[in-house]
Amino acid sequence: MTQTVGHFINSSTVAPSNGSTVPVYNPATGEAEYELEMATPARVEEAIASAKQAFPGWAATTPLNRARVMFRLKALIEENADELTQLITREHGKVYSDARGELTRGLEVIEFACGAPQLLKGEHSNNVGGGVDSWTLMQPLGVCAGITPFNFPAMVPMWMYPVAIACGNTFVLKPSEKVPAFSMRIAELFKEAGLPDGVFNVVNGDKTAVDTLLSHEDVKAISFVGSTPIAKYIYETASHYGKRVQALGGAKNHMVIMPDANMEVVANALMGAAFGSAGERCMAISVAVPVGEGTAERLLEALLPKVKEITVGNGLSKPEPHMGPLVSKEHRDRVKSYVDLGVEEGASLLVDGRTESAAESGGYFLGASVFDHVTPSMRIYLEEIFGPVLAIVRAESSAEALQLINDHEFGNGTTVFTADGNTGREFVQNVQCGMVGINVPIPVPMAFHSFGGWKNSLFGVNHVHGPDGVRFYTRMKTVTSRWTGMAKTENAFSMPTMS
Repeated sequence: MTQTVGHFINSSTVAPSNGSTVPVYNPATGEAEYELEMATPARVEEAIASAKQAFPGWAATTPLNRARVMFRLKALIEENADELTQLITREHGKVYSDARGELTRGLEVIEFACGAPQLLKGEHSNNVGGGVDSWTLMQPLGVCAGITPFNFPAMVPMWMYPVAIACGNTFVLKPSEKVPAFSMRIAELFKEAGLPDGVFNVVNGDKTAVDTLLSHEDVKAISFVGSTPIAKYIYETASHYGKRVQALGGAKNHMVIMPDANMEVVANALMGAAFGSAGERCMAISVAVPVGEGTAERLLEALLPKVKEITVGNGLSKPEPHMGPLVSKEHRDRVKSYVDLGVEEGASLLVDGRTESAAESGGYFLGASVFDHVTPSMRIYLEEIFGPVLAIVRAESSAEALQLINDHEFGNGTTVFTADGNTGREFVQNVQCGMVGINVPIPVPMAFHSFGGWKNSLFGVNHVHGPDGVRFYTRMKTVTSRWTGMAKTENAFSMPTMS
């Protein structure tokens, strides 16, 4: 009999209740591992109620004691790192080393959240007026919710709940129904770390669960990462219900390659940036922009032999392949259709990943593809493919390359490879993107900085984790007080000043 997995509410695994289910597949084999129950509105409301009940006690817990729970969670994750990494690979498909790297980047946010006593210190001004002091308090919001995508089962949820919980909020997580196992296991480890009942809850579900979170009056903030159409829907719907929202959307990240760049370094950087995790990264480089025909030819000479040597297979195989499968059959077929489309649009297909045949039967495998002579009007340039497909768009000048990026609807991340400091500095100053690299292929900021794009890559004001994460999960209260001269009172109808 196939196992059915439910939810984690009020520090307990909630058994399925004969609701509708969907299969969770191992993308390397195409076989269903178990059935996942989709939460009804009543089940989501149960999780929200649990979080609401836990909030007063957790908000009153000192930041130091909240941090101690985070420290214990960090230690438990490290102790169970191999098990957690294998969970990621089995459900997402990315190779083991990539999954381990994802777990490490998520742990960095927990390490950041361990600094809660420092992060939540307000500001204080003594004697702003005669006997008057002013200071600020950083106070939690209440019940917060996270809705996360399939491509990073560990890291993206960890962008959210460690900071939210360290700030004194309680949390309801709705992970992707394609990759729920990691979040369910983290809930168990949180309990083992001493987190009080109801502070962290996991509900598995589809749009029904999402809409319940977006509209429920007791949910005060929503964090989301996913495609731009859904991010826009999340932002508009949750905002309509008066919630604080950060919704991160799609991307089309460019790497500009200047004539003075070291082409061997560029080619090696592109290999991981374009094809790591089979391209299923919001920070993947999907467009290479060599400046000048000579630069383009040297790029192809260095890059193509490497692409043709990419191996594809089960992410837990030994020796480890370069790429695992895509997350689902539907997504693999969608990515393949973009390769078909690029050929129809007239781009030059230099490496055809559609011919890839992995040894494992039934898995959702696709090889790496490279297009040359892609133009800005082509859909393979304009749209987010989210797979191992690299488009090369040749530019005549650095100004033309910059304009390509600035004209695109997405502004998530970008990078330039150059040996010239002034070129790098001007690129940083003028490019319209939220995250920028210089000779760095994937400019993902560390946890103590904030992650987020511009334009249609972000809806809302605050980026995730780092200082913006703390600002998002707290609200500021400013206090002005006077304890001296209380006996001196007089009527005053003018605007008070502190002279």
